Amino acid sequence: MADAPEPAVDLTDPAAMELLTHGRLEVEGRLVDASNVTLFCKIELAGVVSNAVYKPVSGEKPLWDFPDGTLAGREVAAYLVSQSVDLGAIPPTTLRDGPFGEGMVQLWVETGEDELVDVRAPEELPDNWRVVLHAHDRNGEPAVLAHANHPGLRDLAVLDVVVNNTDRKGGHLLAGLDGRAYGVDHGICFHTDPKLRTVLWGWIGEPIPEESLLKLHTLMADLEGPLGETLASHLTGFEIRAIYERAEQLVTEGIFPAPGDDWRAVPWPLF
Repeated sequence: MADAPEPAVDLTDPAAMELLTHGRLEVEGRLVDASNVTLFCKIELAGVVSNAVYKPVSGEKPLWDFPDGTLAGREVAAYLVSQSVDLGAIPPTTLRDGPFGEGMVQLWVETGEDELVDVRAPEELPDNWRVVLHAHDRNGEPAVLAHANHPGLRDLAVLDVVVNNTDRKGGHLLAGLDGRAYGVDHGICFHTDPKLRTVLWGWIGEPIPEESLLKLHTLMADLEGPLGETLASHLTGFEIRAIYERAEQLVTEGIFPAPGDDWRAVPWPLF
C-alpha cells in the first residue's frame, strides 16, 4: 500500500463532507487486519486530494446477531449521533457508491506517535492513565490494560454506551495530529440488547461531566425530531428507541456504568 499523503482538508471543516460525498474514489490498497473488506483509497474533488477508508456492503461478513448488509449504515448512524451533539470525535462518514458498490466511506485520520490505549507493566504506566484490568504477560509478569485520561476518550466512552458499541478495541481509538481522540469502526453498534464491549472502562462509577449530560439531553430531543428521521434510513425504529433509552438512563444515573454480568465486557483481541 502506498504511503499516505498529508491530509488536504481538516476533518472538522465542512468541506471535508463535500469531498467525501462527491469526490472520486480510487482504491490503493486493502487493510488486511480488518474483519470485513476495508479498502484504503485516494479521494479527489476539484483538485483537493485526501485519503479515505471504503467498506463496501458486498464485503461484509454475515453475523449471527446483526442483519446482513447493515454494518455500513450503522457506521454512518454512529457518525450522525456523534455529530448531532458533538459527543465524541468520529471522522466524517457517509454511505455512497464506490468502485465495488455501495459502502461506507470515511476520511482517513492521520496519527502521530501518541498512544491512547496500551498493555504495559504497571510501573511503566504514564501518570494519570486509567487501569481497566490486571493480567500477566506470557512470562508471568504483571501487566495492565489501561488508557489515557483524555477528555476525548471520555466522550467516546459516553458515546459507546449510547450506541451500544460491541467492539471498541484499542486499535479503534486514534490520536489525531490535531490533538483529538478519534473513534472508528462502528459497524456493530445499536443492537437493542445490551452488548457493550470496550477497552474504555477507566471511569466506572465516576460522575459523567455536566457538559456531556447536557449533550445527552439534546440528543434525546433530537431523536424525536430530524435526527430520528435521518437515522431511520440506517436503523430500525426499535434500535432508535433504544438509543433514547440508553441516553435517558445515563442522564438519570449520572455516572459511568459498570459492565454487566451477562456478556463479555472487553473485546478480544484487545487491539
